[in-house]
Amino acid sequence: MTTLTFEDFAPGRFGSFGPRRVTREEILAFAAEFDPQPMHLDEAAASQSMLNGLSGSGWHLCSLMMRMLCDGFVDRTASLGSPGVNEVRWLAPLRPGDELTLEVDVIEARVSRSRPDTGIVTFKSTARNTAGEALCEMTSPMIIGRRTAAAEGMR
Repeated sequence: MTTLTFEDFAPGRFGSFGPRRVTREEILAFAAEFDPQPMHLDEAAASQSMLNGLSGSGWHLCSLMMRMLCDGFVDRTASLGSPGVNEVRWLAPLRPGDELTLEVDVIEARVSRSRPDTGIVTFKSTARNTAGEALCEMTSPMIIGRRTAAAEGMR
């Protein structure tokens, strides 16, 4: 499989990934382990919350997005990691039975000034449900090896 390098990420739409179905059981299991708030664990409490029903944790949604990014392209990229996440916005609840798709756009790509054998690519990822409604937007940079560095085995 070809390794994607910095030069493969021009600004614009990079790709769409999924679908990935989310089950009620997954939502409950994630919440029980990592985010045990009533709107993620209990149908009755969730129906009384501002979310109007059982919903997945925003952190669960971010984890799903990361998995979709890895399965979609990150695992075959000359990635050297990320300095962090610039922004995460939860826009609508993740519901049991949602089929997620992930749209990934490159919003900026620039060669690193301090490490010219790498580039910094900033991605905007949008998770959408079956109806096409945006559930989450995440903007994050990734440090990616340049083609000449990857060909020389530098990672």
